[in-house]
Amino acid sequence: MDLKLTDKVALVTAASHGLGKAAALALSREGARIAIASRSEDIFDAAMEIQDETAIPVHAMQADLTKPEEIQSLVERTHETYGKLDILIINAGGPKPGGFLDLNPSDWEQAVQLTLMSAVRLCYSAVPLMIEQGSGSIVTSQSFSVRQPVEKLILSNAVRLSVLGLMKTLADELGPLGIRVNSINPGWTKTDRVTQLLQNRADAKGTSPREEEDAITAGIPLRRMAEVDEYGRAVAWLASPAASYIHGHALMFDGGLTRSTI
Repeated sequence: MDLKLTDKVALVTAASHGLGKAAALALSREGARIAIASRSEDIFDAAMEIQDETAIPVHAMQADLTKPEEIQSLVERTHETYGKLDILIINAGGPKPGGFLDLNPSDWEQAVQLTLMSAVRLCYSAVPLMIEQGSGSIVTSQSFSVRQPVEKLILSNAVRLSVLGLMKTLADELGPLGIRVNSINPGWTKTDRVTQLLQNRADAKGTSPREEEDAITAGIPLRRMAEVDEYGRAVAWLASPAASYIHGHALMFDGGLTRSTI
């Protein structure tokens, strides 16, 4: 299938590793010109890897998504580099793990800044550009925890739901202006964060990461975790003109793990 992404311009945040990098690579493979951002210097290595594979320009920037001025700057720099912004992929590292009593109010404030307010600020920076050009596609990457809470991830369970509320409301407001808004909610995918979560669970229970992975995959109908490339392809499709009538949707990318029928 031709996703019709050739010469589209996409900005992907938190793209130095894991899910963000996979999304950026998939978009570039489909012909999009991309800008990628992360607070880590590894973002420049990621840009070189993607560009070497696809031979399509990649613009890399360092930015901390908890700092409003840096968010505004990376959107402006993307627009200055490419002259437009067709696609915004909102991604951020997950909030601190832990149960309620393991955390404190400052942890909640940090989670809100990282997960919710980064999405709010990215939209405030990008949406006016999309309105001006009369088109655009926004995809936020959250978690299957929006449908089914995950043990010891109370911050993610709570705050990511707020982002979905934001996206659903923006879909109502921006759809008439030619801007599509969706979310993708990945389940257990083989990333560095998941590796760390498995280790944390194993340490707490006196088991091994492998035993914890087996316990998780036993509850997934496909009996495995997702690969990051599978996630990247799903994001590229959802953001692309090939999904032109998909709007206001929360796509569950979880191998059937969540049991909700709506």
